[in-house]
Amino acid sequence: MKKIGIIGCGWLGDHIAERLSGQYEIFTTTTSPSKIEDLTSKGYHTTLVDFPDEHLETMKEWEVARQLDAVIITVPFAGVRGAEIPLQEKAQNLLTFLGDYKGQLYLMSSTGVYPQAEKEFTEDDKSVDDIPSERVIKNKFPQVNILRLAGLMGDQRLLKNYNISNLDLLVNHIHYADICSVVEKMLNNESHSKVYNVVAPVHPNKEEIINAQKDLPYSGERTTQGRTISPAKLISELGFEFEYPDPRYFHL
Repeated sequence: MKKIGIIGCGWLGDHIAERLSGQYEIFTTTTSPSKIEDLTSKGYHTTLVDFPDEHLETMKEWEVARQLDAVIITVPFAGVRGAEIPLQEKAQNLLTFLGDYKGQLYLMSSTGVYPQAEKEFTEDDKSVDDIPSERVIKNKFPQVNILRLAGLMGDQRLLKNYNISNLDLLVNHIHYADICSVVEKMLNNESHSKVYNVVAPVHPNKEEIINAQKDLPYSGERTTQGRTISPAKLISELGFEFEYPDPRYFHL
């Protein structure tokens, strides 16, 4: 059985691991000692490791890295709307941990890298070289696939469960199940050096979504004006079909 590593097995990493567990032997990392038992109980090989903002002289290469067929990095580097958290030292810790890894590699980035402007953004609007959090990984691992994820939704992550403002703004959301499907398809295709926006192709506003989740009618006017992120490249190159194309129905 092939082996896959998930660095930073939080909410999203856990969903990805669950999807792939029947096909791969799963190796995970966590920063939380309390999660080790939970991840181990699922049959995953788990390493406790943190990637702090300051350089760790004690950071060592992941012992299993050279055995892994693929590695998925879900450790956050890009903040809200592309604001970069302290990066260089944190990244160096991660690069040391990966060592001289040669296999398939995935970096979970964010659509927050795009500016706040009322237009439709494609991958060509923001080069990897212009985004420090992506560039630092690509410079050492040119084979990395960069997935720019929209707002993560699904399970209990539904807008109706939060205190939401600016209800007329269009959303860029993605259901975790579709992220898992993208990764699974790219693994099977042995993809390398790809950059994709992973975002549902339908962009309702927040009020539409909340009303749908509460089984209420929406009486406002439908608008197409706003900041949206296009998944056209993903659909075209990967032949991808979304299981959840419309955020209004993520709860179903």
